[in-house]
Amino acid sequence: MTNFSLRGSIAALVTPFDAQGKIDYDAYDKLLEHHIKAGTAGVVVCGTSAETPTLTEAEDAEMFRHSVDYIKGRMTVIAGTGSNSTESCIKYTRNAAEAGVDAVLTVGPYYNKPTSAGMYLHFSTVAKAVNIPIILYNVPGRTGSAIKPDVVLRLARDYDNIVGIKEASGNVMNVAELISGRPDGFKEYSGDDNISMLCNMLGADGCISVIANVIPADFRRLMEASLAGDVALSRKLFYKYRRLMDLLFIESNPIPVKAALSAMGMMNETYRSPLCPMDSANRQLLFDELKKVGVI
Repeated sequence: MTNFSLRGSIAALVTPFDAQGKIDYDAYDKLLEHHIKAGTAGVVVCGTSAETPTLTEAEDAEMFRHSVDYIKGRMTVIAGTGSNSTESCIKYTRNAAEAGVDAVLTVGPYYNKPTSAGMYLHFSTVAKAVNIPIILYNVPGRTGSAIKPDVVLRLARDYDNIVGIKEASGNVMNVAELISGRPDGFKEYSGDDNISMLCNMLGADGCISVIANVIPADFRRLMEASLAGDVALSRKLFYKYRRLMDLLFIESNPIPVKAALSAMGMMNETYRSPLCPMDSANRQLLFDELKKVGVI
């Protein structure tokens, strides 16, 4: 197993756009600095929260390079390189490796709904084609099919560079099965903010998080406390932000988190179609909660 030691709060970054819909690198650097100062352990660039279906391959590659150049080793950089085409996934992953990222996050192929045999074939083919740590990403609510725990564990045993999984099924029993059966060194990251504390208590290694964009310092504290078994502090922080965690998914991610970051003065609230601004009633619920917890 490739040595990959990342634990704690890992932010699934959004992609800021300017009024013309171009990537706003000034706002993006502001976000990166926000996380560096807060002590965030790592960031995912061009993951689900980054509106990657609307980013071009060239934009992805530039985001990878820019992130590595700006961060300069101060946080772990993980590149989202998933695709529902194995050939494309290999190409994106090689682009990320050339940019110098620390690892890649590869989602289960979406829309075409492979069988478990197809899932194993996809990820094993990618693992054999590249020399970089790979974190699998199971999010059946978005992809339409799951990377089942037995397939994950088989891949973890068979390929040294498959080093972890972002488990975002919302199923705590999947998390427990992965933790109890994983080989030494294999990382299990929650992909669901609202159960991340519980997952850490079961033995997970942290969370690849949406809410970390909004409360990076306190989410880092929540991850550190729950990893250390500090139940009292974990509960205090969890219950403070529990409703905000839910409201950040009141509409499709990343719509609410981009609205929140805009209200915080971090970026323009600009989306690429087919995403669009929040419903006004939902926006009011979100902003009321942001004010209640002291974010705005």
